[in-house]
Amino acid sequence: MTSHKTGGQSGRKKVQVSLVVRDEVEPCHRAGVNSLQLDAQLQRLYSAGRDGIVRIWNCKSMKEPYLQSMEHHTDWVNDIVLCCGGKNLISASSDTTVKVWNAHKGFCMSTLRTHKDYVKALAYARDREQVASAGLDRAIFLWDVNTLTALTASNNTVTTSSLNGNKDSIYSLAMNPSGTVIVSGSTEKVLRVWDPRTCAKQMKLKGHSDNVKALVMNRDGTQCLSGSSDGTIKLWSLGQQRCVTTIRVHDEGVWALLTTDSFSHVVSGGRDRKIYMTDIRCPERHVLLCEETAPVLKMVMTPDQNSLWVATSESSIKNWPIVRRESQGDTADDEALKPQSLKPDLCIKGGPAVRHYHILNDKRHILAKDTDSNVMVYDVLKACKVEELGQVDFDEEVKKRFKMIYVPNWFNVDLKTGMLTIHLGQDENDCFSAWVSAREAGLAPNDTVDQKVNYGNLLLQALLEHWWRPLQGDDEAECQDPAGGPMRGGNEYFSVPGHTPVIFSEVGGRTLYRLLVRDAGGETEGVLLNETVPPWVVDIVVEKNLPKFIKIPFYLQPHASSGIKSVKKDRLIANDFIQVRKVAEHVYEKVLCAGSESGSVAGGPGSPGAAGPDTEPQETGSVAEERVELLCNDQVLDSNMDLRTVRHFIWKSSTDLTLYYRPLK
Repeated sequence: MTSHKTGGQSGRKKVQVSLVVRDEVEPCHRAGVNSLQLDAQLQRLYSAGRDGIVRIWNCKSMKEPYLQSMEHHTDWVNDIVLCCGGKNLISASSDTTVKVWNAHKGFCMSTLRTHKDYVKALAYARDREQVASAGLDRAIFLWDVNTLTALTASNNTVTTSSLNGNKDSIYSLAMNPSGTVIVSGSTEKVLRVWDPRTCAKQMKLKGHSDNVKALVMNRDGTQCLSGSSDGTIKLWSLGQQRCVTTIRVHDEGVWALLTTDSFSHVVSGGRDRKIYMTDIRCPERHVLLCEETAPVLKMVMTPDQNSLWVATSESSIKNWPIVRRESQGDTADDEALKPQSLKPDLCIKGGPAVRHYHILNDKRHILAKDTDSNVMVYDVLKACKVEELGQVDFDEEVKKRFKMIYVPNWFNVDLKTGMLTIHLGQDENDCFSAWVSAREAGLAPNDTVDQKVNYGNLLLQALLEHWWRPLQGDDEAECQDPAGGPMRGGNEYFSVPGHTPVIFSEVGGRTLYRLLVRDAGGETEGVLLNETVPPWVVDIVVEKNLPKFIKIPFYLQPHASSGIKSVKKDRLIANDFIQVRKVAEHVYEKVLCAGSESGSVAGGPGSPGAAGPDTEPQETGSVAEERVELLCNDQVLDSNMDLRTVRHFIWKSSTDLTLYYRPLK
């Protein structure tokens, strides 16, 4: 038996900040649906989305079935279980957590952080109110549901039993209602059987030749059905410790199984998109119920056993009738091969998922295309969609929007949930590498002095705009705004939508905290943010320290055609956003000595590094531009181009940039 805190943080690992660009309300799934649960009494259907959201649907009103979203997970929700007579719901996710929900009101009651990797499967023993969870960390944990639903913020230590001994990642789990037997299926290709009461290993069942993806047990725990990626369904006798029957109705992997209450028939679906109903005692008696439009991931039967809700790797959920006309072995002249139903009775429509993206060269706008072939433009900086282009040619749009401008990469994109997720801080240096002109970015159009702004800096300030930190003692006076409330943060240019989810997680690891931008001002949220926000973010959001400029080294040489004798190579250093015209000024004033006496680029009024740390005078060296021409790789440079763009598009080498100058007559 082991005890675990349900919240809290493990030893400090590198923390990244992520945000999801999305609509305020997401009333339909944006990607596949991994699991379903039906509350027959309330006629509610619960669905576990790959978009990280559990949704509740009203099956009584199919005109407007959407009731509510249960949002807390930050990655695929892989499995859900309704327990306590439908009062509570347990969910398992790839964000490594198991969560306990109030199913009727749709809020998260507690988070179990016991697993160390994706949690793929849950099993429920109804009579004992016990839930088992398992996944890629090879461990199975047993939870007492009544303890889980009684957890509070202060009483958050939960004791679990764990079943260890799996050699591989677990993808499927089953437990009988009385909780006397638990079976797991894995990439190991075997079924492992335990007694959950003693945590003792009972047996290992061999026979499949691929991953065991689905399991279902009979009531008394004497028989078990397994579906595998090898395309077969096997019936096992646990008493005889062997496979009794192998059912071969599918062409490809079997990923979902369901049996009738009497355990007389099995309904199966999987990669071939077909759903069959087979008589377990006489497998030749099988019938093709329907054919889906995508691989089948989960099915749930209505209590009258007359229809099936089906979840697939697409975002819609369909209800198919079960027509009981079974083929009689081989005599039914291909009747078994014809689907009994050609179209579903009901459909809960899903939404399109973003599947392709292209980051434009300004490193601010993203061109994206969804599963309906619609193309749209997102603004990463303001965390919103800015343009819907419809069904246009994606590659053409990419070409059309190309600008010869280079801004360093400062974020990563992830489309796993079917929505745009932006990660900052996988590398802190990269996060703050994009310095741009506020005027050119359209943030400060009327400024006479051109302020330089840092994209990563601005976005983090906007995401944590509402966060305040209670200061100690004398600092409190400084922390009041004129209206008397605590000072808020933010940046001077823009805010992001308040419904934007912000996620703090370990780089490549577990989620530490998720909240909406608008909620960061709350007292509880403030405490959790104080614990979670990494020092490098505090530094710029709270302390308002500016990130460092990115420097670029380069050499300056007379061009062969200039008639000037080559001087000794001086290595110069300037901010990477300095424009070619500033270098031309330096050449004109210092190298050709048209201005003051010669000096290094680091100092002197006209040198590339001379403008103050974040401003550049508007008055450009127009004289210099008329008198001096700069070249790189024999290409004459546009005076508006900055050094990093020259290096990226024209120099194209990892060695130090070399620029050549020649006086103009």
